[in-house]
This record gives sequence, C-alpha cells and structure tokens, in this order.
Amino acid sequence: MRVVLAFSGGLDTSYCVAWLRRERGAEVTTVTVDTGGLDREELDRVAAQALAVGAVEHREVDARRATYDHFVATLIRGNVLRGGVYPVSVAAERTQQAIEVARVAHEIGADAVAHGSTGAGNDQVRFDVGLAVLLPGVPIIAPIRELGLTREKAIEELASLGLPVPAAAGRYSVNQGLWGTTLGGGWTHDPWQAPPADAWPGTGVAIPPAEELVIGWNAGLPVSLDGDDLDGPELVEAVAARVRRHGIGRGIHIGETVLGIKGRIGFEAGAALVLISAHRELEKLVLTRWQSFWKDHLAQFWGDRLHEGQAFDPVMGDIEAMIASSQRRVEGRARVRLDEGRFLVTGVESPFSLMDTDVARYGESHALWSGEEARAFAKVAAIPSLLAANVGGVAPW
Repeated sequence: MRVVLAFSGGLDTSYCVAWLRRERGAEVTTVTVDTGGLDREELDRVAAQALAVGAVEHREVDARRATYDHFVATLIRGNVLRGGVYPVSVAAERTQQAIEVARVAHEIGADAVAHGSTGAGNDQVRFDVGLAVLLPGVPIIAPIRELGLTREKAIEELASLGLPVPAAAGRYSVNQGLWGTTLGGGWTHDPWQAPPADAWPGTGVAIPPAEELVIGWNAGLPVSLDGDDLDGPELVEAVAARVRRHGIGRGIHIGETVLGIKGRIGFEAGAALVLISAHRELEKLVLTRWQSFWKDHLAQFWGDRLHEGQAFDPVMGDIEAMIASSQRRVEGRARVRLDEGRFLVTGVESPFSLMDTDVARYGESHALWSGEEARAFAKVAAIPSLLAANVGGVAPW
C-alpha cells in the first residue's frame, strides 16, 4: 500500500508515518509543501525527520509562488481580515498544500493520501475537501483524528519506538508560511490568558529606530519596495523581514471555526497587515464608494469560504474576477512609517487619484458648485428623514 502524507516535520505528522507503517503496512511518501517561512536549514531538518521516522521517500515542493498567485493576491486585493484582525494565513497555505499533495499522489498512483490533522480543528476540513475534490475515490487517512490522540500520548509512543521526537513538540503548534505565523495550543486555549513573554520569535531583540518604507502598486498588487522591483512572494518576505524587527504584526484572534465552535490563535503577520492597510488607503484614493463597498463585501465572503475549506466552489472564481476588475486603477505608491510595534500609512499617491483640488478642497473651497447649490443639496438630503419625522417623530425630546 502506497500512501502520500502531507508532512510538516512536527509531532503529529511524525507520528503518522510510524502509525501508517505499523498499522497499515504502508510505504509512506512524505510531502513537505513550502508555502513560505521556512529556510534551507529547517527544510533539511524536516526531510531528515521524515526519513528518520520511516518514510520510504520524501519530497519537497516549493509552492510560494502558487500560494501567492492563487490566494494571497486576492487576500491583498480584497483587504481580507477575519474578525477585522487576522489575515487568513493558514487557510490559504493548507489549501495549496492539499493541491500539491494531491498532485504527488496522482503522479505516483498512490493508494491513499493522509494528513496529520486532529478532529477538533479547521485543517482537517481544508485537507479533506481539497483531497476529495482533486482525488475522487482515493481514501483519506487521518490517524490523529481517528485515534483521538493527545500530544502527550504521541510523544510517549514515538519515544517507546525509539523514533525521534521533534524539538518543542509538547509546547505549541506553530505554522509558518508566506502570509504569517500562527500559534496554537497552551495559552491560546484560555481566552483570559495573555501570551507568555517568549510567545513570538525575536522577542527581546532590540528594536531599531523608526523607519519608513515605500510600497509601489500596480493592478492592486505590490510590485516594488523602496523603488526596487520585486516579485510578489519576494516582496512579501522582504516586508516581513523589515516589520518584524520593529515587533509589528503580533496579535490574537478569537473567531468561529469551521465546526461551529470558538477558536483562539496567536499570530505574527506583519507583512500581511502592512500590505493590506497600505492597499486599502490607496484604494480609498482611486475607487468610487460603491466599487469599494461591493468589492470588500464580496471579498469578505470569499475569505470566509477560503477559511472554511471551500476554495474549490466555482463562486470563488466568479468573485476573484470581480475583485480583479475593480483593481485596474489601483496603481501608485503608499508610504508607511514603522515605529516600535506599530505602523501608520502616512501617504498615498496615484495617477488615478479621485482627489482633485481643482474641483474642491474638503472643508475649505469649491469650484464646481456655488454656495447656494450646496445649500439646496443639503435641503434635499434632509427630505427622507423629514418625511419620517412628520409621521413618527424622531426628536429626542
């Protein structure tokens, strides 16, 4: 039996390799899909862990470009923040990982595919939906979910088999990717508990003096940093490195899970937060009121469906087409100041700016209309409320 396993190198997927060999007699091909956030040293460690726990083959797929093109680009253009704070990092990555795992399984003619998700989280749905759509009829095995296995029990069993237990396996569940890092487990299970002092990497490092960066935009996507043209994933990584030094992008999110229960995570996603904020300010300059309203309204729905593992619903492509159409004139530059844990978009400019000082300066002067016309406009604007007041009364006295 040949099984392809989505492999992170962590505790759960390490246990899955051993279990699939022992309980199913499987030859396991592990697949690590790099969606960003991993350096060469970490990727080598993951590969060594896969072989050490019994994989017959390990494959590594660089999917940073695909993750950006398929998901991150729309998350930026749509200003998608779940609960107004969290940039939907993991959902995009898991969906792309499911795509790449399915591709490998198809190539080698695997008898089954597997993942290390528990039965209590969102990732099981994202993997199951993606794999079921892309590999119809191929069995999906999720050992941790099937066994209801605790982290403590997994550590104990790996140790009893003489297999290596990943470092820090019992503390947090950490996911690193192009669009941010998320933390689960430990303090995140208690909504009153604050994160420990060392929750995020880099805590305690001296913060540099305030600095400014300038992001160039074309068709609603970032294309340059401080005048240097950069490819999408490369630009995201460059911005992440700059803002991380300032301790920017750390947050906590409580929200609805796919299963209908509440979930809480910690996250560090400085590049996502800065890029979305800069993009939103530039949009305000160039889009009309109703372009922004409907684009953001549909983008939020798109982000919710992605979060819930429904990236393959045809409606997603329809919404992406509308969002892309709205971005044709989102072009220009945004200036962002970074300063000790916070940032501010201090300026935007665009050749398609809808702020025309020859027409009017807000609160100061006007050229296209007279004072009498402005008075008449305000009088007409009061009519709906005046009519309602005449029949029902709205005055607080």
